[in-house]
Amino acid sequence: MKLGDFLTISARRAPFHPAVVFGSETVTYSALERTANRLANALEGLGLQHGDRIALMLPNSIALIEIMAAIFKTGGICVPVSVRLAPPEIKFIIENSAPFALVYTPEIREAVRDVVDQLPNMQFLVSGEARQGEKSLEDLVLNTADQKVKNVLTRSDDAVICYTSGTTGRPKGVVSTHRNLIISQGWLNAQEWGLKGTDRTLVATPMAHRTGIARVACAFCQASTLVVQERFDPGETVRLIEKEKATHIGLVPTIANMILAEIKKRPQACKSLRCMLATGEVFPVKLKEKLFSLLPDLELHSFYSQTEAGLVCNLRPEEQTRFPDSLGKPVKGVEVRIVNRELKDVKSGERGEILVRCGKPGSISLMREYFRQPGETKKVFPNNWLRTGDMAKANPEGYLYFVDRLKDMIVSGGLNVYSREVEEALLSHPDIKGAAVIGVPDKTFGEAVKAFVIPVKNTNPSPDDLIAHCKTRIGSYKKPKYIQLVDALPRNSVGKVAKHLLRN
Repeated sequence: MKLGDFLTISARRAPFHPAVVFGSETVTYSALERTANRLANALEGLGLQHGDRIALMLPNSIALIEIMAAIFKTGGICVPVSVRLAPPEIKFIIENSAPFALVYTPEIREAVRDVVDQLPNMQFLVSGEARQGEKSLEDLVLNTADQKVKNVLTRSDDAVICYTSGTTGRPKGVVSTHRNLIISQGWLNAQEWGLKGTDRTLVATPMAHRTGIARVACAFCQASTLVVQERFDPGETVRLIEKEKATHIGLVPTIANMILAEIKKRPQACKSLRCMLATGEVFPVKLKEKLFSLLPDLELHSFYSQTEAGLVCNLRPEEQTRFPDSLGKPVKGVEVRIVNRELKDVKSGERGEILVRCGKPGSISLMREYFRQPGETKKVFPNNWLRTGDMAKANPEGYLYFVDRLKDMIVSGGLNVYSREVEEALLSHPDIKGAAVIGVPDKTFGEAVKAFVIPVKNTNPSPDDLIAHCKTRIGSYKKPKYIQLVDALPRNSVGKVAKHLLRN
């Protein structure tokens, strides 16, 4: 089955149940099914073939979910593109994915057309009023029949190409299948989170990433409700939780920290919130403690996932206080190994790279391939085990603890220095609120440690003071040799620090 079939089933079982809430609009499952069918037929009428890509440059909106649903019904492939990317990044993704059509809004028309106008034979679809050379999604819906698209089951199983966030360089197109979305997101994730059809999930962050696609897949498979926030604002997020009685929210710890002040003002606004789903980075222990002091009944799932791997490990609510800084244990059906550079298993407690296996690539949770990069695909899949590029260690009970990105490890004088260790040492200083550590060339030791740090407002810590502080927390050979005070750190579209920009 395809994900579009699950929307059809949900529309039959719960036709009047809310599928999407956006601002003052509510779309039921039956209405979403009709619109998706019309758009699917319109796309095929324009010449869409199975396996064709459609790039989506839409902000969070009902239109974004409608066009996603339509593509899932046709055998086409969604290519979500964040509207927050810079023109060179957009150009790379569009040229690499070579889409059949590009969908966007009038507000970004000129920027998009300037980047991609030179690409031949591309359909330009706009959510809003169309100009010459464009077709309006609204017109396509009005002028097309709503019968179900036929023979989709025999078509390509590829569903989505999500481009990696590019924290270490150029992004790669991660191909996920309908089977990935249905089994991993629609079943495994829903089982872990205890998601039911009566639940209402608030989507507060941009949906142009696999986590956003995951929320859509969960909703279609469970017939639950998506409450979509147009753009993130901490006060608006808490207001929506209260107004829409949200039961679940997915976010990264940075966003959790940003809404904490709003929750503190009126924690009763979040009384409906049963479950917080946090990924993207390790959830800071201090942040957990503050969160639980305000919302003691909140169920926190802090999990480790990747665009390539899907859900890998989850630290469940009952484990949060016993293993507060852990990634959790592998979820059902997912195998994990920790290996050395020769891909041999290390002993318990030793550091190594995380390898993940879950059936054959593309069958359960692991991506099928990197789009049009067979060499990179082969390198990342030795014997069907996915190399994550992340380093961790496991305790005797099997709980994993994140160490660092393999590419972020610094080798100084033949000794391994893990950037995250140094960052945590710096962040423990009362005058530092942000830190990123990289390796820089050093004539004597090969590499030296350089730290970019954001000081707390109205403070001016000296590099010598910070280096001395690090020596009280970590081995002397790990301390930074260079420290640069900055106002902000460069981040990609999902909020992760883009260390390749610091290296450049």
